[in-house]
Amino acid sequence: MADPARRRATYDDVRAQPAHLVAEVVGGTLYTHPRPRSRHARSASRLGDLLGGPFDRGVGGPGGWILLDEPELHLGSEPDIVVPDLAGWRRERMAEMPDVAFFTLAPDWLCEVLSPSTEDLDRAEKLPVYARSRVAHVWLVDPLVRTLEVLRLDGDTYRIVATARGEATVRAEPFDAMELSLELLWAR
Repeated sequence: MADPARRRATYDDVRAQPAHLVAEVVGGTLYTHPRPRSRHARSASRLGDLLGGPFDRGVGGPGGWILLDEPELHLGSEPDIVVPDLAGWRRERMAEMPDVAFFTLAPDWLCEVLSPSTEDLDRAEKLPVYARSRVAHVWLVDPLVRTLEVLRLDGDTYRIVATARGEATVRAEPFDAMELSLELLWAR
């Protein structure tokens, strides 16, 4: 006898998870994982700090962005529900931040800070969701091996346009108006 069809996970499944877990639905499958460990959280926080002043607030930089930590995104018609570490919308597309529980407008940029427990999900499952949703730029930051991969949407998939590691100073699109010192992402 064939296995019965697997039920697609929904937003109700996400909301039913305990608060100490990050819950996401990708391709109808519920994924849960604990909140990030300290090194992961520190790299995400540092990156948000570095980009927030010049790009979100326009202090010492061009402004023009709304940047958020861990926004909940509902993307697609049977929505994939994902929570990237950081995401940004150009103000031309989102002039003001709406007062919502989750966003259905795909960001223009997002960052996933990789960890051993989520790297496969981030790369194999979530990148295709971001591509289908037309997220123009994705950064993959790995605090353990100290790398930054900069991806740009190229048709239906992403192309790596830059990779940097260690203590490099980079100009990484779409924030290439300013230099970013990777050393600051790994600081303890």
